[in-house]
Amino acid sequence: MITDMKKVNSISVIILLVIMAGCGGKQSINELIIVDVTKSYPEKELILQDIMDVEYIVLETTDEFLTQGVVMAIGTEIILVTNRFNDGDLFVFERQTGKGLRKINRKGQGGEEYARISEIVLDEDNNEMFVIDLSGRKILVYDLYGNFKRSFKTTDEGYLMCTYNYDRDNLISYIQFYDTEKFSDIIHSPHVIISKQDGSIGREISIPFNEIKWVVARQGEATARAMPNTVYQIIPNHGNFALMETSSDTIYNYLPDGTITPFIVRTPSIHSMDPPEVFLMPSILTGDYYFFQTLKADFDFKTGRGFPSSELMYAKEENAIFIPKVFNGDYTYERRFFMGSKPLNHEIAASHILEAYRLVEEYEKGQLKSRLNEIAAKLDAEDNPVIMLVKHRK
Repeated sequence: MITDMKKVNSISVIILLVIMAGCGGKQSINELIIVDVTKSYPEKELILQDIMDVEYIVLETTDEFLTQGVVMAIGTEIILVTNRFNDGDLFVFERQTGKGLRKINRKGQGGEEYARISEIVLDEDNNEMFVIDLSGRKILVYDLYGNFKRSFKTTDEGYLMCTYNYDRDNLISYIQFYDTEKFSDIIHSPHVIISKQDGSIGREISIPFNEIKWVVARQGEATARAMPNTVYQIIPNHGNFALMETSSDTIYNYLPDGTITPFIVRTPSIHSMDPPEVFLMPSILTGDYYFFQTLKADFDFKTGRGFPSSELMYAKEENAIFIPKVFNGDYTYERRFFMGSKPLNHEIAASHILEAYRLVEEYEKGQLKSRLNEIAAKLDAEDNPVIMLVKHRK
């Protein structure tokens, strides 16, 4: 067993820097981004439209197409939307016009049905969607009309999180294990490449670490764990994928050819911090800015609230860390936009639900401008929400 974790992790960081300095020019030591999660940083204000492209989708509202607008997946032609509660409804809208195409519901206990939709991966090239059902711990594959094609079990030891379309034949995902007792002293990150045909693991992507560190708060025998949807272990990164493991001090970049290189290192080591530890999570990685969330493993067992988070941002031009204040430029007042959403794919960095009734109120008060003002002028307060997509610039 490791008896001096702080010393071991310091040595690991030194070894990492030496390796990076001599890796044949692929990535120099100066390209490693160091983020100190204990420091105080200055604020930096940005207008969202100055760094990202913004697209609004007005969802058609009819008796059949009434939805709360939770975006599960989006492609070039369609957008898949569900409700917040587990009613099983899956709405298919046309992306360009927002027109409702069809409503699918395959909720049930049968072999061709899902109990609860956790994630959906859309594969327009193969005309398939992969519905990840955590309750049944399986993936069900349907065509884009909801016809069942096949299903497969994900894993006996955990469930899949942060699943994305990897290539024509595979998905990339993270296995969140239930039982930590099955790990050895030297543990590797469970990032995996999964076959779209049968769910078999074609490749395990190894991120070494020495001790499990999850976002868990403890008080005596009581424990509380951060919700899985607050931790993003995989982030699309301009054709590559950024891989994060809460037990590792390093965030890696994973290339299509299987190359894995470190590009962000947090300090101090997560293994050297006394509780409550502060974890660093990547969220949106643009060409000029990297956005992060810090998540503190602190929980009030009396109120049931905890795990406070905050935003950080690395600016390439300044080579510095800031606290970002990002504002949506389609409002006449300073309307903050949270840069910590889970990216949908390599194109869509974030999605946001704009409730129709609120847009109508803001329009009447003269608080909107540009395209959003034009949209709100035609809305009824009872309409479906407007979907805001934040896209990477090409």
